[in-house]
Amino acid sequence: MTRSDLTGAGDEPVVARVTPESGSTVARLLGMPLGLDVWERHADFLVVAAPESRLAELERRRLARVDRWATAAEYVARMQERPPTEDDDG
Repeated sequence: MTRSDLTGAGDEPVVARVTPESGSTVARLLGMPLGLDVWERHADFLVVAAPESRLAELERRRLARVDRWATAAEYVARMQERPPTEDDDG
C-alpha cells in the first residue's frame, strides 16, 4: 500500500504501526502532544489512527518510523470480517 492510496478527502485517519526512532521510547512519544489516537500500546511500538498529515510529520521530524496499514474504515471492516479465533468471546 502506498502513501497515495491512504490519502483522501478530509485526510481520513490511517491505522499505522509507529515505532520510536533509535534513542527514543514509546513513553516519550506518548508524552508528546502529537494528536494520535492510540489504539494499542506495546513495549516497542504503538498502533495508532491518525491523519496522513500527522504521520508524515512524525517521519519528517524523525520522531518515529511509520508503517501504514490501511485507512481506519478499511482496517475496522477487515477486523469485523475475519473469522473468530479461540481467544474471541462469543
